Amino acid sequence: MADVARSAGVSVMTVSRVLSGTTGVADSTRSRVEHAVAALGYYTNTAARVLAGGRSRTIGVLAVETQQFGPSHMLFGIEAAARAAGHLLSFVTLGPGGAHDIRSTLEHLGASHVEGVIVVAPVREVLDAVKVLEDHLPLVVVGGDPSINAATVTIDQLAGARLITRHLLDLGHATVHHVRGPREWIDAEVRSRGWSDTLRRHGARRPKALVGDWEPGGGYAAGLSLAADPAVTAIFAANDQTALGVLRALRQHGRRVPEDVSLVGFDDTPEAAYLVPSLTTVRQDFGEVGRRCVELVLSLIEGDAPVQHIIVPAELVVRESSAPPPGSSARATKPKTEDAQQTPAARRPG
Repeated sequence: MADVARSAGVSVMTVSRVLSGTTGVADSTRSRVEHAVAALGYYTNTAARVLAGGRSRTIGVLAVETQQFGPSHMLFGIEAAARAAGHLLSFVTLGPGGAHDIRSTLEHLGASHVEGVIVVAPVREVLDAVKVLEDHLPLVVVGGDPSINAATVTIDQLAGARLITRHLLDLGHATVHHVRGPREWIDAEVRSRGWSDTLRRHGARRPKALVGDWEPGGGYAAGLSLAADPAVTAIFAANDQTALGVLRALRQHGRRVPEDVSLVGFDDTPEAAYLVPSLTTVRQDFGEVGRRCVELVLSLIEGDAPVQHIIVPAELVVRESSAPPPGSSARATKPKTEDAQQTPAARRPG
């Protein structure tokens, strides 16, 4: 710390105040200290800082182990936002059945001296279990159910599913079939509800949803069943990976996308714009979710905010995989894709 003080031209006490987040330090002085910290590669000892009466400036993140695009990129967004706010993260992951490990999780987070916790675990069993955290630390749940009385930040899954279903109905499809995500996932349940509600509101037949697993294999298995039914002209897959499996099953049965069947996904993974055909999907702003999570948990730590439920909008991205149904007069007019309306710098292939 003395080296940082000499480099920044300030006292050791001033460096300590900057590192502990104490107010009353001039912005120019704080900037000099932060630059000196970065240049010298100085890392504070969290335990020593806390014992000395300072703040740890550490946020705990509890997440379900998953390789899925959505949860993993949510973590990237949270990490970037925490880093920008000058805070460290302490990660704890829960495997299958991890709800039983909440007590040991609390002990781990306590040892890390975290000041608050962000939970990225949109699985019902885990959300029920993390209620015990509410009595210990400021808590923000990503994609959580507001009924648990904790602060939540979520992308508008319901509106996203409604946008997809309405898009396909507006193209002229009589109904939309759905390959949903696993039953225990809250996002899967909400997307399925948005799909079903939209069909009901438009007086369309509501076929039984097929259950997938967020993976291409689950989409492929469900897609084989749907491809065999010539009446199926529109499919809403729970995420882009599921849509990839459905696409293969349709092609295997000689069903063309979008000439015979329109197919849409959810997430807007980087690959979605490069599939053939490029995939109509819903874009989720994970960076914004991360920023709002960190802002909210820091407000709760400071005691500056009541419990809030923040919803980040979802965005429909129309590409080549959705079109009017076979035989429709609307096929003469190719729908304009959203990508075609973007500026050249933002445009993706497809």
